[in-house]
Amino acid sequence: MRHGIVLFTSDRGITPSAAAKAAEDSGFDTFYVPEHTHIPVKREAVHPGTGDRTLPDDRYLRTLDPWVSLATAATVTSRIRLATAVALPVESDPITLAKTIATLDHLSGGRVTLGAGFGWNTDELADHHVPAGKRRTVLREYIEAMRALWTQEEASYAGEFVSFGACWTYPKPVQRHVPLVIGAGGGPKTLAWIAANADGWMTTPTEQDVPGKIARLREEWAAAGRAGSPEVHVLATAKPTADLLAAWDDAGVTEAVWGLPDRSPDEVGGFVARLAGKLGIG
Repeated sequence: MRHGIVLFTSDRGITPSAAAKAAEDSGFDTFYVPEHTHIPVKREAVHPGTGDRTLPDDRYLRTLDPWVSLATAATVTSRIRLATAVALPVESDPITLAKTIATLDHLSGGRVTLGAGFGWNTDELADHHVPAGKRRTVLREYIEAMRALWTQEEASYAGEFVSFGACWTYPKPVQRHVPLVIGAGGGPKTLAWIAANADGWMTTPTEQDVPGKIARLREEWAAAGRAGSPEVHVLATAKPTADLLAAWDDAGVTEAVWGLPDRSPDEVGGFVARLAGKLGIG
């Protein structure tokens, strides 16, 4: 089982580049950052963690751009993977976003993983003209269109929400296939969507019965005719005990993702080193 670090980025505390360097130096496998383009003041959407319209953390208001953040991390690291937990692709233009991700993959030597969400904040989606009831369809079309741009010499796509004629676009990603992991609650509809369109699942912080949902995902995976096994990334919310890590490993978790505070570089560096020691990595 691998171990990753997620920094809920903000305009205070440690920078993404410093956090990624500390994570790589301590032996972590992946560095993650989140995305929110903005938070509407007036909202109807219920936060999945609080159960109402309140936010659990003011960093939702202060989140840095994920792709700029990961680009800065790429310049000071050489091994650690660069990922999002999670990005919201449907809030960007798909042609431009495909170029951004391909450029990051090119410049980092093939280290990008796209962690994507459907978007719980439907008010935020509405400002980007994404209909809440169609957000899964929009994301599927974005992914299909970006994969066409990444892999085809003359790419084109025709869908309900994304459409463009034959075009050239470079660079292509270094990776033949940019991994896509979907961060969302593990309900039947989501697990079936992942099996049909993605490479794995990332749990939510409030997820229950992770082993049971992994088993269900594997059933959907097999039913979809997929080879191998899906990736499973668990957002850790408990202390890393030997029993917890063994249970995750037995259940088929491929990566545990541990959160960082947005504090000073010295504080975060010490936190990362201590966590690595508890996990026995580095």
